[in-house]
Amino acid sequence: MSTQAELIELYTADLKEKCGVAEPDMELLTKVTKGLGPSIYNNDASKVSGSDQGELDLVKNNFLIKKLGLKDSPELDTAINSVLEKYGKSNKNKYRAVVYYLLTKHFKKESVYNK
Repeated sequence: MSTQAELIELYTADLKEKCGVAEPDMELLTKVTKGLGPSIYNNDASKVSGSDQGELDLVKNNFLIKKLGLKDSPELDTAINSVLEKYGKSNKNKYRAVVYYLLTKHFKKESVYNK
């Protein structure tokens, strides 16, 4: 099993290589990763399936609405699709921490993790 630090290195590499983020905000990435708790160590729970509508609904309801405090709107679905497109539709391993990081940045909700 990987350590949290090793996983954060993996997420950083994905942000740089697959998502085109030149300088990831390491403090935010660390907070997002810690916020996911033990799920980051579960192979299935640590990833987001971009082709599973139920999974995408969970991202929207549990993360964007409950965690980030956003109102339900078509913009949320658009943002999720945009982030998944940026990550690469053909990339099967879309790490939840990376998707959540990108969504947090997209909506400029970094302050949620500064509490």
